[in-house]
Amino acid sequence: MARVYHETFALRGKLCNSRTPRTLFISFFVGKKQMEGKTFTHSLGTKTISATFNKLAEQANGRVIMRFGDTVVLVTACISKKERAGIDFMPLSVEYEEKFYAVGRILGSRFMRRESRPSEEAVLSGRLTDRTIRPLFDHRMRNEIQVVVTILSTDENDPDMIGVVGASLALGTSNIPWNGPLAAVRVGRIDGKFIINPTHEEREKSDIDLVVSGTEDRINMIEAGASEVLESEVLEAIKIAHDEIKKLVSFQKKIIAEIGIQKIQIAFAEEMYPLSEEMLKAIGDALYQKEKNIQTEKMAEAKSVWMKHAEEKYGEEFSQIKAEHSIEEAINEIVHTRILEKEERPDGRRCDELRELYGEVGLLPRVHGSGLFIRGQTQALTSLTLGGPGDSQIIEGMEARGKRNFMHHYNFPPFSTGEIKPMRGPGRREIGHGALAQRALEPIIPTKEEFPYTIRLVSEILSSNGSSSMAAATASSLALMDGGVPIKKVVAGVAMGLMMNKKGDYKVLTDIQGPEDHHGDMDFKVAGTKDGITAIQMDVKIEGVTLQILKDTFEQTRKARMEIISVVEKTLPAPRPDLAPFAPRIISLKINPEKIGVLIGPGGKNINGIIDGTGAQVDIEDDGSVYITSVNKESGEKALKLVQACTREIIPGELYEGKVTRIFPFGAMVELAPKQEGLVHISELSDERIDSVIDAVRPGKMVTVKVRDIDAQGRINLTMRGVTQTNN
Repeated sequence: MARVYHETFALRGKLCNSRTPRTLFISFFVGKKQMEGKTFTHSLGTKTISATFNKLAEQANGRVIMRFGDTVVLVTACISKKERAGIDFMPLSVEYEEKFYAVGRILGSRFMRRESRPSEEAVLSGRLTDRTIRPLFDHRMRNEIQVVVTILSTDENDPDMIGVVGASLALGTSNIPWNGPLAAVRVGRIDGKFIINPTHEEREKSDIDLVVSGTEDRINMIEAGASEVLESEVLEAIKIAHDEIKKLVSFQKKIIAEIGIQKIQIAFAEEMYPLSEEMLKAIGDALYQKEKNIQTEKMAEAKSVWMKHAEEKYGEEFSQIKAEHSIEEAINEIVHTRILEKEERPDGRRCDELRELYGEVGLLPRVHGSGLFIRGQTQALTSLTLGGPGDSQIIEGMEARGKRNFMHHYNFPPFSTGEIKPMRGPGRREIGHGALAQRALEPIIPTKEEFPYTIRLVSEILSSNGSSSMAAATASSLALMDGGVPIKKVVAGVAMGLMMNKKGDYKVLTDIQGPEDHHGDMDFKVAGTKDGITAIQMDVKIEGVTLQILKDTFEQTRKARMEIISVVEKTLPAPRPDLAPFAPRIISLKINPEKIGVLIGPGGKNINGIIDGTGAQVDIEDDGSVYITSVNKESGEKALKLVQACTREIIPGELYEGKVTRIFPFGAMVELAPKQEGLVHISELSDERIDSVIDAVRPGKMVTVKVRDIDAQGRINLTMRGVTQTNN
């Protein structure tokens, strides 16, 4: 040990003398073998993506370190050794872990300088990965699977894209059964030029923010926001994304072939319990009930009869999982066959037909705007609340920081589906659906210069039977117009579905509900205006869809969107000319930024005095923008006068009302505005000669003065000669 000790420190001296980077010395102590591994690289756009496999996180079933620029993420995948009992779903969870140290900053509240619950951005990124990888698992699996994406370092490149690729590699090289690989890329467009995986700065300038995931042959997830982009342009962007996805999948296949390990063998019962014709008819009759409540009740009865029958028939060999799988497969077959062969939808509609639509505004008397939108049994009620700039949301996360002046929140209470569940605040679904509707509405929200209000929309889903997020976006358009927010166009959205058989025959369904959503192959939500798309979200339950299917879906979606917009415009053709009676009023003005300190005053004395004296809210920005928010016209105008007086620019030749603050033998000081005084020399106090200053003015007296000049040192010289005095 002594010899190793001396050799170590001898080497340490050599390293220090040669100024070798400290990381080399650290790696010597860790042990080279611990860090041995393989790194694979691939060119993506103008940059390089790398995947490193070594001993880090070695107890996970699969792991990989992904790097893109200086953005580094660790992705791990684990599977439980035993099945989770008593569940009827595949228990997959995806966690997206933001680490504040990744951006080199100490963030969090002043009282808790560490990461706590995931931010909304982290939840959305986790959902993005989940929705991408989930379709490629065998849905009969009951072993718990967890994928964790941990952000270790980040620069201007988003971690979410390499997180998806890392999840694919972690699963693909592990012993976890999975039908990958797949990949994801983001596409932006600036000045008509498409960009692969744009930086944060480039995304701000882009009119398309499109994320596409898929395999070599199919597309299985889309998430997009756009500034009223045409369907043909979105399709072009998707094709460009898929071309890059094919290259990334090929890159992964080589890695998996080289270092991947054998998959765990999980035995699934391939054969199913056969259902009798009588049972199939009962299920079909239940399924094709037009009312959701009746449909749910009848289906529960049919399933109960089937489970009891199967348990009696198979005795000790009875498997609940196998019985559930058998009836689910039977329902899938019934829905697919009837729609593909006869175009029979459960509620009797044509494939391209919307349910009955209804809109209403002004339902809530005290809020600043409200809109109700109903599509079939889906009901969304949105309320609008307006506030001043100071009511904006402060965002301080790992990636997103700043202020948010427009917010859309989505609530999905259990009674909306006739269920009883704990109500513990927004979950991942609520956050995801709220963000989708917000993304759809953002392009029509007026700029701060046009409408300096903070806008909050809250959509309450009162009843749900398909596409509640798109109903929320549509109801929000009504609420905005009802509140007098000057939006230029209406946004409406609809969810499309897909039924496809093994031969590749398919039908695209407009406005899916109930069994079409649950047993269908695709959920494709599209929102937009008459002039283009503003948001897209697509998930599938199959391997994926082709570009031709997407093209057909876009065409059918546009037709449905125009119908919905027509109903909205009939309900309320345009935004109301005035704000609601209970909405606050905002007066905006611009002051010299150098006057901000004067307006605020020492310790906030001046600004707090204005706020306390008027009841108005005053917000000041660094560029000199001042926003006065008040509940009535009088308090706003009073605050405006005080702000103007406090920040008034003193101009030679103009008249001012001011208070005499001090007198001297040679003259008097007059306060023209807070922190701004001028001197009236004794010779300028009166048109006539006076012997003493006190003969003309006394401290506290209000006088009218004229600015003679402002000298080179900024001193203000005043006069009262030739100026008519008011009685003060």
